[in-house]
Formats: sequence, structure tokens, C-alpha cells
Amino acid sequence: MFSLHEPPLFTRLKQADRILVAGAGGGFDVFAGLPLAVALWETGKQVHLANLSFSRLHGLDLEAWVAEDVAEIGPHTATRDWYFPELSLARWLDAHDLPSTVYAFPKVGVDPLRAAYQVLVDRLDLDAVVLVDGGTDILLRGDEAGLGTPEEDMASLAAVHGLGVHEKIVACLGFGVDAYHGVNHVQVLENLAALDRDGAYLGAFSIPRASRASQLYLDAVAHAQADAPARPSIVNGSIAAALHGEVGDVQFTTRTSGSELFINPLMTIYFAVDADGLARRSLYLNRLEGTTLMRQISSIIEHFRMEITPRAPRAFPH
Repeated sequence: MFSLHEPPLFTRLKQADRILVAGAGGGFDVFAGLPLAVALWETGKQVHLANLSFSRLHGLDLEAWVAEDVAEIGPHTATRDWYFPELSLARWLDAHDLPSTVYAFPKVGVDPLRAAYQVLVDRLDLDAVVLVDGGTDILLRGDEAGLGTPEEDMASLAAVHGLGVHEKIVACLGFGVDAYHGVNHVQVLENLAALDRDGAYLGAFSIPRASRASQLYLDAVAHAQADAPARPSIVNGSIAAALHGEVGDVQFTTRTSGSELFINPLMTIYFAVDADGLARRSLYLNRLEGTTLMRQISSIIEHFRMEITPRAPRAFPH
């Protein structure tokens, strides 16, 4: 039973002992799951981290691979790639005496990605998978005015939807950042309302600025920005700025030069939904079954969009 005393996401995870927190959209998405992981570690849960990687994993040594399409990244993993969020996080975790393995999946289609997740389900004896999106475009069902960058999110959602794990949850952090990619956030709220009507909405809760989870997250983001100064995470940088109490057009990287940002407290709020309920509301997720390459997913989404008339975008009325 859900209660106002506890966010439903944590209620759902009470009976889970071994949890995978995985970045759904690639890049630095796994960092958006770090506050959740810290909070779950504090309750005694065994939490593992994973991410759909944008790094050149094919350059890793053979011993880094625990299975096909599953690399085990630790603080001492050798790499030739200067852009490696998973390695940056593993080194930071090790420096803070936290479990320092971060599993990395290459950018593949639904079938091999699901098989990779299944490897971790079996290897780690998982009770739950929490997919984390930096931003909220994973909540889009396909007929919105703009979809942001859906390929990786939808590959992850479809892959996890097909797993036989007891608890499957999607958590989004960074409401508003996807406006940079054309997402209309009124439509995000419309989708959350529809998920609520279906019984699939698991509520929202903010990261307390003074919490240990917040302080560790801010330190990890700063560490990652120092590791990749030419390509820092816009999403996590925005969330971090909001956690610092910033608001408005706060520019922290030249990557957003020429764009007006709106940093605000909503970016520090997790929105959580049942993963299977979210998958069932998608208008095209079933078409992604059988894909092996990410470019196949891109083509399927492109063809789907040609078949429909997107919902008209709406502005916030207040």
C-alpha cells in the first residue's frame, strides 16, 4: 500500500534486495541514478550500476567483457577513449569507498540489449531494475510534437519490458532539460496524468539539497565535468545547478552557447512510473522487437512519425 509518508518508488523496492540502477539514454544518464543508488545503499540494499554507453567499448581489453554486449568497468579499466562516463563514475565511486563497478552496454538494438540485461539479471540475481533517464523524453509515447532523443531510451525500455524481473521502474530526473531537444513539457505532464489513470504513476519527489545523496551527486558531476571538459553533461550540469539553488539562464558550458536555459527547482525532482505500464502506452515500442542495431530503431521511429499527425504543442497556461 502506498502512503504519503514514503515515495511509492521506495515502497515498490522494499522487498527487493538486489537492484540494478541503469542509465537508459546513454552518455551520463547513469549519473542521474546516483542519488537513488546512494539512498538505496543507505537502506542496506545491494545496488549495482549500469549504463547504455556512448563510449568506444570495442577498444576495451578482452578481460573487461563478462559476456557479449556487457562490459564490466572498474576504476582501473584500461581505455583509449577520452570520453568515458562509466569509467569516470567507477573512479569516483572507488575514491569514495562505494561499490565501483559500472556495467556498460554498447549501442545495440532491442534483442541484444535485452540479452545483455538478462546476463546481469542472472549474474547478479536481480530483484529489480530501475531505468533512469536524465530528462523526461523516455515518457513520450510517440505522437508528441517532438520526441527529443528517443532511440536509446526506447531501446532500453523495450529491453527491460521483456525481462522477467519482479520490479521494473522508470525514474526521470531533470524535468525541462529536454526543451533543448524540442520536447513540449506540457505533453510530458499529459502523459504522466494518463499513466496515473492507468495506475502506473509512482509519484514525484525531490532530492534534498542538504542530503548525503545530493552532496555525493554534486561531487560526482563535478568530477565528471573535470574528466571531460570538452563535453560535459548538459543534463547533469543543469540538475546540479538547480541543486545549488540557481535559477534562470545559468550557463556552465560552451555547449549551450546561444541557447537560453531555464534552470529551476523542478529539475531536482524524480518522476517515477511503472516500466511495463509505460511500455504499454507507447504507440510504437512493439515495432522495435527484433532489432539488432540502433540505426534500425532510428528508421522505425522515423517511419512511424511519417504515419501520424503529432499532437499540437501547448504552452504552460501559468
